[in-house]
Amino acid sequence: MPTRSRPVIAITAGEPAGIGPDLLATLDPTRYPARLVLLADQAMLRTRAQQLGVTPPWVPYSDLSPPIPSLEVLDLPLAKPCQPGVLDTANAAQVLQLLDRACDGCLSGEFAAMVTAPLHKGVINDAALLPQGFSGHTEYLAERTHTPQVVMMLAGAGMRVALATTHLPLAQVPAAIQFDSLITTLQIIHQELQQKFGIPHPRILVAGLNPHAGEGGHLGREEIEVISPALAQLRQQGMNLIGPLPADTLFNPAQLAQGDAVLAMYHDQGLPVLKHASFGHGINITLGLPIIRTSVDHGTALDLAATGRADGGSLHAAIDLAIDLANRRN
Repeated sequence: MPTRSRPVIAITAGEPAGIGPDLLATLDPTRYPARLVLLADQAMLRTRAQQLGVTPPWVPYSDLSPPIPSLEVLDLPLAKPCQPGVLDTANAAQVLQLLDRACDGCLSGEFAAMVTAPLHKGVINDAALLPQGFSGHTEYLAERTHTPQVVMMLAGAGMRVALATTHLPLAQVPAAIQFDSLITTLQIIHQELQQKFGIPHPRILVAGLNPHAGEGGHLGREEIEVISPALAQLRQQGMNLIGPLPADTLFNPAQLAQGDAVLAMYHDQGLPVLKHASFGHGINITLGLPIIRTSVDHGTALDLAATGRADGGSLHAAIDLAIDLANRRN
């Protein structure tokens, strides 16, 4: 079982043609007070390291802690050799296998947390592996852990931004803002800020859906009919909720100082601001899971694979947070 001093952190390589393997191959295990277990095709990872001109301190993963800080590799082979920058649907199943193995290890207690490098949604969907399609790590891990509702939150530059809806076409967002789901989302954020982040009395800033938060119903009625009633009910339960606020003025320093997290109504309402402030060093956290999962805040960057130009700042931050959350849980 993981210990407080050296939790075991599973790190998935993500899309093999992208920069995930580059980021894993260049990790320095002496930087982290944890055992780092890399879930990847070992031969592919070795080839990528050679292309980058690095010689990582790798050892095979086992139940025993290595005597010196090392990168432990749990080998999960690809179906076909990988060419950096070139997607191949034949290898999509292995990307999901990495997630399954890391998730199952977290559920069993073998791993204290999982950190995910970026994957490519398109190639997984093109492979037609899942009857319902693949919309992202967040939704996939929720289904894998039988969690009815989770919340996607990104953190960086002193901000925490959670989402009421995740990877939906914009036209579907208004119908997805429902009273019951919004109640559950805010309850999850409140509880996770308390339990995972150690904030006794969280303050949550809630964005409206429409311009000017609907402007009294003249620019939309979701604030009046759904968002405000949900906030009122939760305030009666003791939650500190501020809003609904116009999103165009919510992300200013004075307003952000009044809260511990922001709830945006849709993906591109909240994340452009956070990524502008912290791109390359932000973190994605899935709230509500029975496990700890953090991730990078960027994509596969196929054009940077094997070039040595990939920035590992986001992965470092995701690993640091995973270790911190694992130690706090223990």
